[in-house]
Amino acid sequence: MKQIVCEKPYRFKMTDVKMPELKDGEALVRIKRIGICGTDFHAYCGRQPFFSYPRVLGHELSGEIVSIDNSGGTLKPGDQVSIIPYLECGACIACRNGRPNCCVNLNVLGVHTDGGMREYINVPADHLLKTEGLTLSEAAVVECLSIGAHAAERANIKKGETVLVVGAGPIGLSVMKFAKLKGAKVIAMDVRKERLTFSRRWAEADEVVLGGEHAADEIKRLTNGDFPTAVFDATGHPASMNSAYQYAAHGGRLIYVGLVNDHLAMPDPEIHMRELTILSSRNALRRDFETVMKAIMDGGADANRFVTGQMAFHDVVDGFQSALAPETNPVKVLIHL
Repeated sequence: MKQIVCEKPYRFKMTDVKMPELKDGEALVRIKRIGICGTDFHAYCGRQPFFSYPRVLGHELSGEIVSIDNSGGTLKPGDQVSIIPYLECGACIACRNGRPNCCVNLNVLGVHTDGGMREYINVPADHLLKTEGLTLSEAAVVECLSIGAHAAERANIKKGETVLVVGAGPIGLSVMKFAKLKGAKVIAMDVRKERLTFSRRWAEADEVVLGGEHAADEIKRLTNGDFPTAVFDATGHPASMNSAYQYAAHGGRLIYVGLVNDHLAMPDPEIHMRELTILSSRNALRRDFETVMKAIMDGGADANRFVTGQMAFHDVVDGFQSALAPETNPVKVLIHL
C-alpha cells in the first residue's frame, strides 16, 4: 500500500509499505477521506509541539472497515466509520477519571504515532464510530468539529451568555458553532475580514470584531461595558493568547483551545482583579464526536459548507503547501482516496 511520510519540515515522500496485520481488538480501515488540520500544517512547517520526524500525518479520518476483530461488537466489514485518533493508555489518572482525551501517555494518530495519510490503517475497534447517515466527507470533519464541541462543553456554556471566540480558523469556527447551539450570543474576532464573513455565514456569529488596537473598545461597546463571560482563544498565537484575558468579564472564564510551542505570560493583577478562571481544552471525548454527528444529521452544523477545498491523494506530495496558501482562504481541505 502507499503512504505519505513527512520526512522533515517541508518534505513529503510517497512510499510503498506492506499492508498492516490485524491484531487482537483492532480493525483494518480503508482510508477514504483525510482532513488537513492546522496540526498537519504546523508539523509540515516544523512548528508542531510534541512532534518528531519522520511521521505519517493525518488524524481527521473517515473510511470503510475492511476487517475487524470485534467480538461482541456491532461494527462489521463494509461499515463507514469516523476514527477517534486519540489512543489512551486506559490506566493513568486521567483515564481513570473518564478523561482519556488528556491521558498522561496519550498517542495521537499523526502526531505521536503514524497517522492516516495512507491507504489502510489499523486502529483499535473501540475507536471507531459508525457514521451511517453521513457522507464520507462529513464523517472526515467530525473530529475537527468535535474539538469545538468539547471546548464549549468544557467551558460550561449557558444559554444567553455572551461568548467571544478569538481566531476564526477551523477550530475557532467549530467553537462558535457549538457555543451557538448551546444558546450563547457569539462574537467572532479575527484579523482577516474574509474569516469574519465566513464566521457570520457558517457559524452564525452574532457580531464580528476585526482584531487590532481598537478591538477591546469594540468588544466593550458590543457588551455594554460588561465584556464576554467566556473568552476562547483558538489562534495558537502567543501574542493573542497572552492578551486574551483583557476581553474577559470580571468573574469570567478564559479557555485556551489553540496550542503554541511557547510560554505564556500575563499580568497577575489583571487576572486576579477579574477572579478569572483559566482553562485549557484538549482533543475531545467520544460523546463530543456523537454530539457533532447528531448536529450534522439534524442540520445544526453544515459540514459540507465547512469544506472549502479538495485534493487527490496522489497530488499531496507536490500540492500540499499550495492547497493551504493563505490567498486561497482555506477553511477545511479534504484529501480524497
